[in-house]
Amino acid sequence: MGTDTLRTDAADGADPAAERRREQRGWYFYDWACSVYSTSVLTVFLGPYLTSVAESAADADGYVHPLGIPVRAGSFFAYSVSLSVIVAVLVMPLVGAAADRSGRKKPLLAAAAYTGAAATTGMFFLDGDRYLLGGLLLVVANAAQSVAMMLYNSYLPQIAPPEERDAVSSRGWAFGYAAGSLVLIVNLVLYTGHDSFGLSESAAVRICLASAGLWWGAFALIPLRRLRDRHAVAREAALPGFRQLAATVRDMRRRPLTLAFLLAYLVYNDGIQTVISQASVYGSEELDLGQSTLIVAVLLVQVLAVAGALGLGRLARRYGAKRTILGSLVAWTVTLAAGYFLPAGAPGWFFVLAAGIGLVLGGSQALSRSLFSHLVPPGKEAEYFSAYELSDRGMSWLGPLLFGLTYQLTGSYRDAIISLVAFFVIGFVLLARVPVRRAIGDAGNPVPERI
Repeated sequence: MGTDTLRTDAADGADPAAERRREQRGWYFYDWACSVYSTSVLTVFLGPYLTSVAESAADADGYVHPLGIPVRAGSFFAYSVSLSVIVAVLVMPLVGAAADRSGRKKPLLAAAAYTGAAATTGMFFLDGDRYLLGGLLLVVANAAQSVAMMLYNSYLPQIAPPEERDAVSSRGWAFGYAAGSLVLIVNLVLYTGHDSFGLSESAAVRICLASAGLWWGAFALIPLRRLRDRHAVAREAALPGFRQLAATVRDMRRRPLTLAFLLAYLVYNDGIQTVISQASVYGSEELDLGQSTLIVAVLLVQVLAVAGALGLGRLARRYGAKRTILGSLVAWTVTLAAGYFLPAGAPGWFFVLAAGIGLVLGGSQALSRSLFSHLVPPGKEAEYFSAYELSDRGMSWLGPLLFGLTYQLTGSYRDAIISLVAFFVIGFVLLARVPVRRAIGDAGNPVPERI
């Protein structure tokens, strides 16, 4: 990446290295702000809680009927996650192209972040049989999170030179998991001691959901203050929704190796995100584990993911990002297969599974983000990251759809969870076939010494 891409609008005479480090520190804090949503809301509380709300509204056969469509109550959450990506597909390419064309990423990031934070805060009102309200807020929050993360990720090649990106990306993920751990501890105290606080279990869950939105909005102020807009490089007009996505894909076709990496990422990350979003439902519905056990397990994941993100970042410096990611996919496959055989009512084994997930979770995501940043042509960061983001942070559609359909057809969450192994196996094969050094050169970027 040339020096022009790293140039900021700082005043003349400012130390470029100091300005870059200041911007990087601000960038880390968006992960600190929004990861609480991914952890407390999407991973821990909303899945089981929204499922219970849907079940309370279900008919005698266990179905709810949104818009007259019969849906098994146990599949409603998974289908809502899938629906959110349809909204994201319409919005993200348009916003990404507009950001590259105008160079005004920060106002768009603010709009997306605060839309998502407001929808999450509104989950406080999700009680009784208001499953449709829960589904609507989930779709809005997930789509907004997708847009915001696309813009956030697209800053990476602008704030870090090639040799720093693995480390910077890994630190961002570590910040996010540290925040998730901190807030989960507070959630655990509130949820387990809700009687002593004079709260019902439902009220405690709704407070945990809403507090994630308040946290997201409050800490988003730090990156919005420190990140800088760049002069626009791309000048093409943005197109509506699917037309813009099609235009982005056509541009990627001129760089088939970038497209090949993106395909591999979309496959294996779909599996990762589905495990994240459905693990609590699996634990509560199939393994008969209580909410407190699930919170402790996710807290364990968060704590170990901090070490995992930093540790895999160090491995990448020695072995390269691609080899490290491939190793993490093997670990994901083994861990998920082991999850199929977990006995019900045995929290100890569930904690072992959570530890395995935590050690590979942050690193596989952080290194995928930094590796993709090398494959993006200068001036098209937001546009390309809009395609990247389609399968990131719980916005995948195929995995939750497969999970929901498998459960609907078999009535077994074990069958649903084991079906996700295919994503890691296929993703491994696709990534192994990508010559990343040649792909970086084809994108017009300098090739790092070790990648």
